[in-house]
Amino acid sequence: MTICILGGTGQLGHELMKVMKDKKVVSLGKKNLDITKLDEVYKTLKAIRPDVVIHAAAFTDVDQCEDKPELAFKVNTQGTKNVSIVAGNLGSKLIYVSTDYVFDGKKGSPYNETDLPNPINIYGMSKYEGEIEVQKNLEEYFIVRTAWLYGHQGKNFVKTILSLTSSNTLLKVVDDQIGSPTYALDLAEALKKLLVTEDYGIYHFINEGNCTWCDFAKEIIKIKGIAAKLNPTTSTEIQRKAKRPQNSTLSNNSSIKLRLWQEALKEYLSNE
Repeated sequence: MTICILGGTGQLGHELMKVMKDKKVVSLGKKNLDITKLDEVYKTLKAIRPDVVIHAAAFTDVDQCEDKPELAFKVNTQGTKNVSIVAGNLGSKLIYVSTDYVFDGKKGSPYNETDLPNPINIYGMSKYEGEIEVQKNLEEYFIVRTAWLYGHQGKNFVKTILSLTSSNTLLKVVDDQIGSPTYALDLAEALKKLLVTEDYGIYHFINEGNCTWCDFAKEIIKIKGIAAKLNPTTSTEIQRKAKRPQNSTLSNNSSIKLRLWQEALKEYLSNE
């Protein structure tokens, strides 16, 4: 089995390479492939002839997406359209990694895989339109939504908190947004289990449980034994360009389960 990872240099791609050591894997970053160019996608993937394409390439900076909406839709929507068209043409299985930000956060309880998306920011809109392209161009597909992802590669919330605690004793952290922190390694393991099946459809892969960003930060400093104080604040006090869903917790109703977010975080921090 040959697996092609798009977005291979990102935090998920980095963990996928770890867990796929027993398989033939081709990892492509944006320097190797511009997914916004259909001809380039076709030429590259045709040469590889992958059995599975894991599409984790995306423009993920939520606030920058507000500043650069054309780029967000070009990468996250048009790029996904190109990948899905070529995957269908080559007969490759496609796993498209999407986001909890396709939801508006107003449900008040965890979102199921069948709930109708209603994104409230450019990033969420561009990723949801990517989902639509996958469904339009393929009869058999995996759409995997995840949330609040962190890993050992690149930037993430955990690394930000750790860096801020080294220079600040008092941290302001949002306490009115709820979600599901997810360790990229656990997500990679779940995708590995999924790709050998033919149970196509939409999945929610997140570490079990939920919390606010402030709770997440509390757990980080508790595990690391850091003497920092947190000042809970509201979304309106911290002005961000993009609106965030108030409660974008996802519910995983598949047979592939991830461990509790606190357990995953503890393991991650032991190696960070």
